[in-house]
Amino acid sequence: MPTEESFNVSDLKRFCSYLIAERGLALNTAYGYRRDLKGLADYLHSRGHTLRTADNATLTGYFQLLSRGSAAASVARSVAAARAFYGFLKDEGLIPKNPACNIDTPRLGFYLPRCLGQAQIGVLIDQIKGSGPPQLRDRAMLELAYACGLRVSELIGIDLGDLHLQERYVRCRGKGNRERIIPVGEKAVTAVKAWLDNGRQSLLRGNISEQALFVNQRGKRLTRQGAWLILKQYVSAARLPNDVSPHTLRHSFATHLLEGGADLRTVQELLGHADISTTQIYIQVTPHHLLKTHRNFHPRATAQLSENEPEQR
Repeated sequence: MPTEESFNVSDLKRFCSYLIAERGLALNTAYGYRRDLKGLADYLHSRGHTLRTADNATLTGYFQLLSRGSAAASVARSVAAARAFYGFLKDEGLIPKNPACNIDTPRLGFYLPRCLGQAQIGVLIDQIKGSGPPQLRDRAMLELAYACGLRVSELIGIDLGDLHLQERYVRCRGKGNRERIIPVGEKAVTAVKAWLDNGRQSLLRGNISEQALFVNQRGKRLTRQGAWLILKQYVSAARLPNDVSPHTLRHSFATHLLEGGADLRTVQELLGHADISTTQIYIQVTPHHLLKTHRNFHPRATAQLSENEPEQR
């Protein structure tokens, strides 16, 4: 049987927290991924590997073996679990590369991210009542997450030195520790200023060395799970779908930009996507953006021939 080291319980706990808080996956899905990785850990242990030391050839052999006795959907889920897990380890700097990144997986359908309407975003933020330090923090968090399309890890990773509120931008570190600069809207600037001026100092509890923008009740940097739990209480109060997550705000940010006429390349830069194919999923969410763009820019989208103008053949 694999030891705790080969299974690496700590890595899996952090990974499950990431899936729930940042990727917005349901608890059952996250636990399903964990079970799949437990099966992979058993196989790796029998071949002298741990989850961290697995290479592409060993993983390929495992999934080939798995496909002989399992349904395609089960294999696809296991591959997805491995790719997400190793991508997470790479982004966290725990392994040099993702050994599962080029393993093929059956295509079983197309996932469209959940998106809230603009009115729903307003209803969600309106659930934050009062002006105490926790409420000021929560309002600033939600406003900033939606205004900038931040991943939850980027949101909680912001330090005071990353803020440039007078110039209205924030510097954040995304996947692979890549930095990008994102404009911040007026409402988010106002909310963050209120938090800094009237709330943060109270929650710090004398921990003046803490540089994190968002802190918990103990004066420490807020965690992914903490941010997820904060959002969940307002999602419940607003009677929004239970699967709304911090990543839903990011999806909504991108979708609303496209609906407003933003071009795909700009949205790609703002989201910090390395590949525009990742951003193109939002075109599937907003098909009327394609229609609007076509009508606005194609020379014959709306033009009509005059009665005196003969049709050219």
